[in-house]
Amino acid sequence: MHNQTEILIPIFGMLTGIIIPIAVFIWLYKDAKGKRETVLEISKNLDDASKVEELLKIFEERKKEPIDYRRNGVITIFVGIGLFLLGYMALGVVLKGVGALVGLIGIGTLIAGYLYPNTGKELTSAVEEFEKK
Repeated sequence: MHNQTEILIPIFGMLTGIIIPIAVFIWLYKDAKGKRETVLEISKNLDDASKVEELLKIFEERKKEPIDYRRNGVITIFVGIGLFLLGYMALGVVLKGVGALVGLIGIGTLIAGYLYPNTGKELTSAVEEFEKK
């Protein structure tokens, strides 16, 4: 009985490395399938071809949105804090160092988000919102 569990653990470990990418692929496929079906249904009800092109441009623009360094920086800072605390409470000096490094990378990313100018699209939308008021 003891030998069976010694064999099963590595097998499950190897299967996990295969199952996770396959599950992600299936999940992304099903998610994209729903979007494709939605676009197809909307395009059936539209008479004008230019409206269909506008709809497709909307989906493309969402993919091309710039990276928000401020958001990513805050997330990275808190991951670093979590790693540091895990090292402090349980796993030791090495993980504390890794946590501090990740936290400092997050601070650098956050600062970069404020140093780099906003994209033209963000500036235009901010001006338009201000003009509405």
